Amino acid sequence: MRKRIHHEDFKKLLKDGMTIHVGGFLTNGSPEKLIDLVVESKVKDLTIICNDGGYQGNGVGKMISAGQVKKLIASHIGTNPDIAQLMNTNALEVELVPQGTLVERIRAYGAGLGGVLTPTGLNTLVQDGKQVIHVDGNDYLLETALGADMALIGGAVADAYGNLRYKETMRNFNPTMATAAQVVVVEPVQDCTEIDPEHVITPHPFVDYILRGE
Repeated sequence: MRKRIHHEDFKKLLKDGMTIHVGGFLTNGSPEKLIDLVVESKVKDLTIICNDGGYQGNGVGKMISAGQVKKLIASHIGTNPDIAQLMNTNALEVELVPQGTLVERIRAYGAGLGGVLTPTGLNTLVQDGKQVIHVDGNDYLLETALGADMALIGGAVADAYGNLRYKETMRNFNPTMATAAQVVVVEPVQDCTEIDPEHVITPHPFVDYILRGE
């Protein structure tokens, strides 16, 4: 059985300078309570890996507004005007990654791979500083694997063992991120006794903690 963790015990897992995967797509499937607890903890200098920058006051936007994020790795940031302001004052570093490349880099880490080869971004700003590899007459960018110290997972139905399935489109980045972090903490949207093994998306060995409702 997975360990059910209380709010205060979760905050004890957090440290300055951590790299954290945050599941969700424009806050759909984001672990909002876990994000709130990160904000309450006042940890700083975080690197956040997420599909996007959330919104002002929602999703990872809460941590960004609180000044806790040193670097954001995401596929787009246009829904949160705070990010542009922070970038312009050098208060936030942003690495923009094409969405398919972003999820593949995370998946590669979870699979124990060093990275992936992709033509996406060739001859654009995405290529700057990256190795180009020639294979069978074609050029590819080497995109390195992207892991994290912790993954915060939302949108999940959790059973007593810690197996997870996901609520419809809340699935998005969550299953991939759950494979690519040293510690995985889940904020379930629903609990159940047992999930049919045929419906399990994230098996319980990937899950370290499930947040208790309080």
